[in-house]
Amino acid sequence: MSEDNSFLVFSGTNTRYLAEKICASLQCPLGNLVVTRFSDGEFAVSYEESIRGRDVFLVQSTFPNSDNLMELLLMIDAAKRASARNIIAVIPYFGWARQDRKDKPRVSIGAKLVADLLAVAGINRVITMDLHADQIQGFFDVPVDHLYASGVILPYLQSLRLKDLVIASPDVGGSKRANTYAKYLGCPLVLCNKTRARANEVESMQIIGDVKDKNVVIIDDMVDTAGTIAKAADVMKEAGAKSVRACASHCVMSGPASERVQDSSLEEIVFTDSIPYANRCSKVKQLSVADMFAETIRRVVTNESISSQYLI
Repeated sequence: MSEDNSFLVFSGTNTRYLAEKICASLQCPLGNLVVTRFSDGEFAVSYEESIRGRDVFLVQSTFPNSDNLMELLLMIDAAKRASARNIIAVIPYFGWARQDRKDKPRVSIGAKLVADLLAVAGINRVITMDLHADQIQGFFDVPVDHLYASGVILPYLQSLRLKDLVIASPDVGGSKRANTYAKYLGCPLVLCNKTRARANEVESMQIIGDVKDKNVVIIDDMVDTAGTIAKAADVMKEAGAKSVRACASHCVMSGPASERVQDSSLEEIVFTDSIPYANRCSKVKQLSVADMFAETIRRVVTNESISSQYLI
């Protein structure tokens, strides 16, 4: 792959840790891009090498704060104005994805707005992973390669060799994802039915299914404040579960999340490294998706099938 000079990989400031691992897997250097910051918070990006006629892959997750999204938009615009052949946004974590519909009157649909911003900036393709809702792919008018964290999480779960395994969904909305894991692993599925007092605050939770004397693995797409995951783990332990683990694609882990996980009944919580995690918590484990994204980039460059690398 290192001999192919038709493409270049660049990274935004806060996703450089992942871009470096992707480039190591591709055996190519990380492109030279400089972000200049002004004292008022404004910033500008510039490519320090020619990208004319190249396929440019821009690695940047759009997790909070909004600077990460703005940085990506400026990277796309600069690449377009520098005559890049194709501009591919590699967004391991697509922020604002929870705003995928009008769930009450007079609210924005943030996911569609971000998709439009990226399109206007000039992208030709998006590579992302585990969108909060699959239909967000339809918000884009360019091809979207939607990867799944199951490619790294499932092998890890299998390596644990857990007996009496049960897969759980922390809410009804995530039942499809959890059911896919349960089918692949050949084990039962249980659901948690929760009611919220308000955003990020769980009021009550009931388990639908049997977890007594079982090793439970809760599957979710992201963990933000960890209120739902911690509550689900505690409720399942009270219901007689032997052990409770959680696996989620995106490690948002904001506010009191680390403390909640540390104080909960969870044995461990497994994430990918789509988002950097700075607050160390002994129960948090991160699996790298760098090789998966590197392989996808390689297949995009060589026009090979991407779906063939999915486990489920």
